[in-house]
Amino acid sequence: MSDHPRVTLAMIAAEAGVSKATVSKVLNGRTDVSAGTRSRLERLLQSHGYRRRPAASPSRTIEVVLSDLDAGWSLEVTGGIERTAHEAGFSVILTVSGDRHAPADEWLDGVLLRRPAGVVLMFADLPREQREKLRARGMPFAIIAPSGDPSPGVPSVGSANRDGAFAATRHLIELGHRRIAAITGPRDMMCSVARLEGYREAMAAARLPVDPDWVRFGTFLPAGGEVHARELLARRDRPTAVFAGSDLQALGVIAAATATGLAVPTDLSVVGYDDIALARWMSPQLTTVHQPLARMGAEAARMVLHLAEGGVADSRRIDLPARLVVRGSSAPVAA
Repeated sequence: MSDHPRVTLAMIAAEAGVSKATVSKVLNGRTDVSAGTRSRLERLLQSHGYRRRPAASPSRTIEVVLSDLDAGWSLEVTGGIERTAHEAGFSVILTVSGDRHAPADEWLDGVLLRRPAGVVLMFADLPREQREKLRARGMPFAIIAPSGDPSPGVPSVGSANRDGAFAATRHLIELGHRRIAAITGPRDMMCSVARLEGYREAMAAARLPVDPDWVRFGTFLPAGGEVHARELLARRDRPTAVFAGSDLQALGVIAAATATGLAVPTDLSVVGYDDIALARWMSPQLTTVHQPLARMGAEAARMVLHLAEGGVADSRRIDLPARLVVRGSSAPVAA
């Protein structure tokens, strides 16, 4: 029989001069412990040969984390995740947290307690501290990033924003439009900038000037399109076409045109971006750039499931193609 008593959390806490709760937080991967205290406790635990209890097996769930359930594109992405997860025998749970840039810090504590098999996040990026914590606990994750450009090495799925915007603007140019305005999303979102770059490249390729006032940054919501469209359509040299950075923005542009007494597409052509279900129910039906939202969700889910089974990511970043879908909201410029 050993003469050495079994090492307990109380013994470790007493030697370190901290509470048992603090030692428990370190063992459970909690984030609310200072780096110095964490490092000191880890050394003590190792030197005393303290054996952690085996971690509970991950549940057969995938956790989807997003900042907003109201955005039409998020519902389509979630649908792609759910179908793929269910085919593999997994269920999906939804968590709303943070803003469009990243989830809130407290989300991390919750996910470590829930122990899903993996996490799919719909954000521009994931803070370094959160990435490191997930990796330290062996929890696979992937980011669906239609609105950002995640850090190198972060498993992510996106789409070709610049190419889609180029195709949308070129379509309007081929219809004879020369005064084409662009209303895009917030300045600090990578997809807003990429879509604006595609617009500018198409205009430059056609040797068409871009009035600085024709370029507007707003939200991706209807109000973000309507406010700017009202101002643009009040100009004496109003644009004959508008490329909107999202379908919801395009809806706002059409509302502004109607309020101004203009008909779409007779007086104003409008092209959106995303191709959410609403685009096919607008009147007229919306010409838009199809972003493969459901497939983006499916690819991210497959990536997480592959990693959860011990696989290695074949590609850290997947960019899916976007394509133009021509419907009734665009027409040749009026003579």
